[in-house]
Amino acid sequence: MGGPRRLAAAALVTAGAVTFAAGGVAGPAQARTAPASQQTASQQTAPHTTLKLGAKGAEVKALQTRLTELGYVPGKIDGRYGGTTMMAVWAFQKVQGIKPTSTVASRTWAALENPKAPKVLVPKGRPNRVEVNLTQQIMVLYRDGEPKVISHASSGSGIPYVEYATWNGKRQRFSGSATTPTGDYRTTWRVSGWHRSYLGQLYNPIFFNGGIALHGALSVPLHPASHGCVRLPMPVAEILPGLLGAGVPVHVRGRFHR
Repeated sequence: MGGPRRLAAAALVTAGAVTFAAGGVAGPAQARTAPASQQTASQQTAPHTTLKLGAKGAEVKALQTRLTELGYVPGKIDGRYGGTTMMAVWAFQKVQGIKPTSTVASRTWAALENPKAPKVLVPKGRPNRVEVNLTQQIMVLYRDGEPKVISHASSGSGIPYVEYATWNGKRQRFSGSATTPTGDYRTTWRVSGWHRSYLGQLYNPIFFNGGIALHGALSVPLHPASHGCVRLPMPVAEILPGLLGAGVPVHVRGRFHR
């Protein structure tokens, strides 16, 4: 790819690389000032080459650092472009209006220099809340009115299911619509670690609508695929319980269009 764009006061261009400045996040309707915690210039560098899944090195570490700085969760900042970093890239691309892909090319690098904030679904919502955007398949945790965690998600597939599982000592039949209902809810009970339900394993589930939870999963594809829960990448599920208490509003909006 060609060299990254030069954006006024957004990046410092050096030989062969760009040093990002971690501010200037644009809001959903107009530009806004980034949180003070993000206004310190970062010493990350963007490469002049395209990054693909499986890449390694300083360029990947720069990508991971920048994503973390902006509230995305790529997992360990280890310079290895694996699946968890890819899902953070997906989340970032979706928020920026870029078709999600594992490839980090010129458009994604440009957006990293001058990123947009996620679309606010509940403008008058509480400062501490969760918003689940079913249209974009994005989960955003707000703390003190600012997006603290922005994550790729996979909600209910919308495909009715009939499954059989051994539950309470006997084989039983389970069926449902596999939908994640829209509405306004609050976080309720939770489980630490793996929780076995009759429809599968949930990691660090935080329930908010009956048996529907935010939870980690080993498979979080680009399309809705769950029985109704909101699946999250494992690194997100690791940190979410420490940031999300009981009784916190959870707002679910939108509809995914296949």
